Amino acid sequence: MLTSRAHMVTAHASKYLVQLCKHFAHKVAVEHDDHMASVALGSGPATMTADAQGLTVTVSGEDAKAIIQARYVIDSHLVTFAFRENFTGFHWGEPCEKQPG
Repeated sequence: MLTSRAHMVTAHASKYLVQLCKHFAHKVAVEHDDHMASVALGSGPATMTADAQGLTVTVSGEDAKAIIQARYVIDSHLVTFAFRENFTGFHWGEPCEKQPG
């Protein structure tokens, strides 16, 4: 399984995490609180953490296509929610093999 991670520096990380989760919960399984989330995207699982430094998102998928799709889903929704910050999308890390454990 491949993973890719991104981070957004923002004072509103918890707000965005909750907004994303409430939106995604209409279509997929979501578990979350104000600081952590797990989302069962169609392309693979995503995890999110919100802290004082910002919002960190990790997406996983079986192949590069799944990673690209998951990144798009997260980015496109967060661009809408974070428009006041002029957010245009994450700078995602290159997909890499997920380490066991």
